[in-house]
Amino acid sequence: MIKAIIIEDEQHCVQRLQGLLQQQAPLAVRVVAVAGSVAEGLQAIREHRPQLVFLDIQLQEQTAFDLLGQLEQKDFEIIFTTAYDQYAVPAFRFSALDYLLKPIDPDQLQEALTRITGRQQDHHTAARLDALLHNLKDLQGATKKICVPVMNGLVFVQVSDIIRCQSQVNYTTFYLKDGQTMVVAKTLKEFEGMLNDYNFFRVHNSHLVNIAYIKSYNKGKGGYVVMSDDSEVEVSSRRKEAFLKKLME
Repeated sequence: MIKAIIIEDEQHCVQRLQGLLQQQAPLAVRVVAVAGSVAEGLQAIREHRPQLVFLDIQLQEQTAFDLLGQLEQKDFEIIFTTAYDQYAVPAFRFSALDYLLKPIDPDQLQEALTRITGRQQDHHTAARLDALLHNLKDLQGATKKICVPVMNGLVFVQVSDIIRCQSQVNYTTFYLKDGQTMVVAKTLKEFEGMLNDYNFFRVHNSHLVNIAYIKSYNKGKGGYVVMSDDSEVEVSSRRKEAFLKKLME
């Protein structure tokens, strides 16, 4: 059973989360403490050494990051609970950290718990938090970093360094501007959802390209693009019109 703490300053939010946990995960998660401030949260974490913390972003006059900055070790999983500005939400996704928008949706809570259970022993929480802090400072995406799980751990890649992503069944290969490639055990669709707002376009079922690295477009039924690494990427005929419109923006 996962030992959890809730750090939340709104009592009705605490009650809703506790109720959902009792309904959905009565045998999987045990809440051992509830705290309503940064000071109380620090005390609860140090006393109970939880495996999971549900952490509200805004805690009275302080934030979750004030709390995290005072911890010597961050050896627990975190699910942020937030009414945070929508433009900051991609920062959580890019950093591979879980967040729940208030009011908490039961299905999203269940999905987050499933992910937490699957990665409980990966010991990369501190690295994910570092990436989150970087991404929150860079909401426009100029130096945003994306968390990429590889065979021996995690790699944080600057979005602007990605030339293209290629699908291979349930894997995605990243091609970077320095010539490196990385194979990731995630589908292209997952990365498409993250990168679409950062000048990427799905030109084909098998390819997501960074428009900034397109050298030329060659006509044909769908045509193809030549990327900065001289790779040629086919454009599907059904995506051609939307792609050309995107190029003209």
